[in-house]
Amino acid sequence: MELPIRLSKQSREPFYHQMEQQIKALIVSGQLPPKTSLPSIRALSKDLEVSVITTRRAYQNLEYQGFIQTTQGKGTFVAEIESTLRETTQHDIIHQAMQTAVQTAKQHKYTNKQILDLCQQLIREEE
Repeated sequence: MELPIRLSKQSREPFYHQMEQQIKALIVSGQLPPKTSLPSIRALSKDLEVSVITTRRAYQNLEYQGFIQTTQGKGTFVAEIESTLRETTQHDIIHQAMQTAVQTAKQHKYTNKQILDLCQQLIREEE
């Protein structure tokens, strides 16, 4: 299974953190349901062209947080996560994305009204 993960060399976020955040988003959005088999550390490292150490760190963090489970000899799988963890994580992901968007708009000298107008326009386009 190939995961739809894109790493940005321009980002200030380390690769392991980018991987972790994107896998987490795939899990809480339901795109990776519980018990889904994930690629091995080596396979994912090769696909993303990063070191095994980087991928291992992302997987270890996700396992520690309860998003994935590794079974020796069987592989790594998406864990069953509680609805509160799912909701909190979804909120955090959306909050971070919107915070980044607002910061970008502010850097381009957008006013609060312009930012709100743009958000409303985007919402209308999605409906």
